[in-house]
Amino acid sequence: MNTTHRFAFLLVFFGFLASVAAQTKSPTSRPTPPTRDPHTPGYVKAEQLPDGATPPPDQDGNFILGPTHNPAPEMSSSDTSKPDTSNEAALQGSVTEFTMNSSDSKIYPGIARDPNTFGTVDPSDPAKLVVTSHPAPYTRKVAVYVPKQYVPGTPAPFIVDSDGPHQWLFTAIDHLIAEHKLPPMIAISIGNGGGDAQSSERGLEYDTMSGRYAEFVETEVLPLVEEKAHVRLTHDPDGRATMGGSSGGACALIMAWYRPDLYRRVLSYSGTFVNQQWPYDPKTPHGAWEFHEHLIPSTPLKPIRIWMEVGDRDLLNPNVLHDGMHDWVLANENMAKVLAAKGYHYQFVFARNAGHVDRAVVQQTLPEALEYVWQGYPAKR
Repeated sequence: MNTTHRFAFLLVFFGFLASVAAQTKSPTSRPTPPTRDPHTPGYVKAEQLPDGATPPPDQDGNFILGPTHNPAPEMSSSDTSKPDTSNEAALQGSVTEFTMNSSDSKIYPGIARDPNTFGTVDPSDPAKLVVTSHPAPYTRKVAVYVPKQYVPGTPAPFIVDSDGPHQWLFTAIDHLIAEHKLPPMIAISIGNGGGDAQSSERGLEYDTMSGRYAEFVETEVLPLVEEKAHVRLTHDPDGRATMGGSSGGACALIMAWYRPDLYRRVLSYSGTFVNQQWPYDPKTPHGAWEFHEHLIPSTPLKPIRIWMEVGDRDLLNPNVLHDGMHDWVLANENMAKVLAAKGYHYQFVFARNAGHVDRAVVQQTLPEALEYVWQGYPAKR
């Protein structure tokens, strides 16, 4: 076969592979989300900010970011390509890491989705996914940032972060404490148990509408944090915050909603306030979609302060459930509506030119988001 024929053969061969791949596309493959307009009828009224600006950290309400997302000055030492503590030398505070094993957990012994499966729609309920899973071990890393201003033996405020460890969170907090914009506080960045969505360990932890994950953190994670990082953590719920992105963002609110005696400050990027809970629970049949559909409107005001963000190209129906409850932009817009109607202190940011948990948006907005979430907690307490 000469060079010309060989080249033609390769073109045909790789074209064939591409065709096969297209025909066998996974049902969990996500379509390219459309770009949404924040002025769409039915969306919340929001203030358009100058391009590159972020909202004032002391104002409630709805805001629209322009398309340019440059890192905030407080993020200048962050290295997002290394989501652990590899850039630790840039911090004034210290970082302690440890690993947790599923065999030591009484709450989450570990599950995983069965191989090569995703799930099928329940023929009796188009909003319910039938999935299978099996026991599976896991390990998770936990990283703890302690500021240099921490006084040993004193109870400190703290924030719990999901899907960690995240060096950039430590960098932001380190700078903000030095600038007296945050109280000297501890950051606890916890890895998930693996997988994603229904029938995975991560999905079980983050998407379940109950206080279970908050209780896991309280009884199994925080005692290890105090022991290994040599700190004391406050029991004042006003001095405790939660944060995360995607299902981790939903989890942040779930922790505070079901256990406001433990957490009262919430920070969410692209929160998965959609129908993704598993196992099915008749008390909340639509999972975190229930927050804006029923729970927040019908429940007396809770002492929760929340910062939320969504991107104009955020997710839309990324799986086989076409139930009208898998639009991340609509879900977060609905959240802003019901939070405002109920009288919550909240700030909602709609980011133009942004995808799901958009890294550039995080780098731009995290310092302001942290300042907003911690409003009312004295920096010198």
